[in-house]
Amino acid sequence: MSSKSSAAAFAAAGILFFVYPAVRPSGDDAAAMASTAWLAGHTAAMIGFVLLALALLGLHRLLGDRLSLRAAAVSWAGAGLTLPYYGAETFGLHVVAQRSLRDQAPALMELAAQFRYGGVPVTMFAAGLVLLAAGAVMAAVSVWRSETLPRWSGTALALGFALFIPQFFGPYPLRIAHGVLIMAGGLWLAAAMIGGRRGKPATTSTIG
Repeated sequence: MSSKSSAAAFAAAGILFFVYPAVRPSGDDAAAMASTAWLAGHTAAMIGFVLLALALLGLHRLLGDRLSLRAAAVSWAGAGLTLPYYGAETFGLHVVAQRSLRDQAPALMELAAQFRYGGVPVTMFAAGLVLLAAGAVMAAVSVWRSETLPRWSGTALALGFALFIPQFFGPYPLRIAHGVLIMAGGLWLAAAMIGGRRGKPATTSTIG
């Protein structure tokens, strides 16, 4: 990916991670899960994870160091572990909630809890988000060490992903604020890649 394409991916990912909590219903009941807003918000997050992974690969091509390559690899693994949970939550719970409302069978929503807090899915989900946080932090350190981009330009995005799990346990306005933080981080890094360079670009390397 070129620097412009990677910058666009960072910007788009940041915006989508804001759209996720802004569009997603604040509740977790059947009405919320059966809504179109539930589908739209969670789909935005899934696309955001994919774009983030692609953007970090582009960042490595710009910086050319081993740490940024590791950041991209760790983030790809994190996205791979996180996306199955998001996919099931987006589409599976949506179908269950619609059936629960249509048949007036609240007991069906017990299936949602069984999935969301099942040992294997929640472990994969948590592990994926931890890896994504690690990848974002590694990328921020790589940016800080480089002579290519402004030192602080990767910190907001790293902080946003470091707080991804904790924000689930806060009130809904905190989740909106978290989305704003990630959006700011994505836009900041995108702007840095387009026009905020300092010094000479590092030598670009390729994978393999």
